[in-house]
Amino acid sequence: MNKAFVKESDNEDDDDDLPQAQALPAGTKNYMTPEGYERLRAELTHLMNVERPSVVQVVSWAASNGDRSENGDYLYGKKRLREIDRRMRFLTKRLDIAEVVDPALQPNRDQVFFGATVRYSDKAGEEHTVTIVGVDEAEPLAGKISWISPVARALIKAREGDTVVLRTPGGIEELDILEVRYP
Repeated sequence: MNKAFVKESDNEDDDDDLPQAQALPAGTKNYMTPEGYERLRAELTHLMNVERPSVVQVVSWAASNGDRSENGDYLYGKKRLREIDRRMRFLTKRLDIAEVVDPALQPNRDQVFFGATVRYSDKAGEEHTVTIVGVDEAEPLAGKISWISPVARALIKAREGDTVVLRTPGGIEELDILEVRYP
């Protein structure tokens, strides 16, 4: 099929950084908890050993059926292979630069550092609980925030009972730290 009718780029590395991945600030390390590292490694292993071989098998079967230009299994399979390969490249790069930090080994347990679970209240009196994790582990809706997020940056190095200042687009907000825990 003519390239004019296919929506593919010539450079597959154009979209190595997937939309859900947050970019690391220049010169910083990719900190991760041991659980986060294992989860990414398990995903990479699953893609390599299970998903990719099964898609390759489908593509191979579909290619043997003849005309590839109108073969849905072949076209979808090739697209899925590109997605899997892109994700595998991304995971490999992230795992290569990962620095695993075990929060359970934190000696200063009264101060907020990477891996801490912090309970704080805002000026409206609402209590929030967040765990400071790596960029690739962040799930804000589950209370896991990236260590480079504005809230985490405001909380880091503070202690129980401290009031920290959080600069937001809506203005300055004060957060009262109620509790600091480590696993």
